[in-house]
Amino acid sequence: MKEKSVIYYLTFEDIKDKNILFNYIYANENSNFYISDDLSKDFYINQAYCGFISTSVYLKEKFYLVPEMQFEYAILDFEDLHISKKVKKILNKNDFIFTINKNFDEVIENIQAHHETNWLSCEYHQLLKELLDYKHPSIDFEVKSFEVWDKSTNTLIAGEIGYKISSTYTSLTGFCLKDKKYNNFGKLQLVLLAKYLQENNYSFWNLGHPYMQYKFDLGAKIFPRKDFLKRWLKEVKLPFI
Repeated sequence: MKEKSVIYYLTFEDIKDKNILFNYIYANENSNFYISDDLSKDFYINQAYCGFISTSVYLKEKFYLVPEMQFEYAILDFEDLHISKKVKKILNKNDFIFTINKNFDEVIENIQAHHETNWLSCEYHQLLKELLDYKHPSIDFEVKSFEVWDKSTNTLIAGEIGYKISSTYTSLTGFCLKDKKYNNFGKLQLVLLAKYLQENNYSFWNLGHPYMQYKFDLGAKIFPRKDFLKRWLKEVKLPFI
């Protein structure tokens, strides 16, 4: 892989090569963003398997994935989960329904509608839909959506998409309606998801970038890349290890 610029072009062969992955990607503390026009399901799964979290971009009207090997990650260990008083009140009222993969497309549509600048393009949406029904021969990978609905009106209030790899879950993006009556339902969705992951024996929750306060309010902690990879590679059982 030639080092021509700060953002490197990434191929399937690069991430399958132990030397490149460990000595030129994991060890590169000056670069985090990569770019790829490989939109195959296997490339997406393998880059996620290696610890990248991918967004996307258009350059000269061409669509690219942007896998990021982050400098830091926000990780939630479930014993650290914090539930605020406001969320506890909503939990006690129990006027919501929590579902998994009930309406993936509606979650995507709401995410696209609620974020003015959004990397979740039509091409990315299509790739995720293809991944929903795809089973990798050796990697335990599943795309998931999590939803919170108004029990009385069946309105989708909040939701997110992400993926499971082995015993880990990684968030990609989400939304919550801005209606005042649904204040704190976004936080409710996070708490319900954390409880689901804990009850289903997930090892930890990878919340991605450690820049949003709500992640720390939930109980997440910052892991530098090196420390994150120690945990990540152990859990996903990368064959190089």
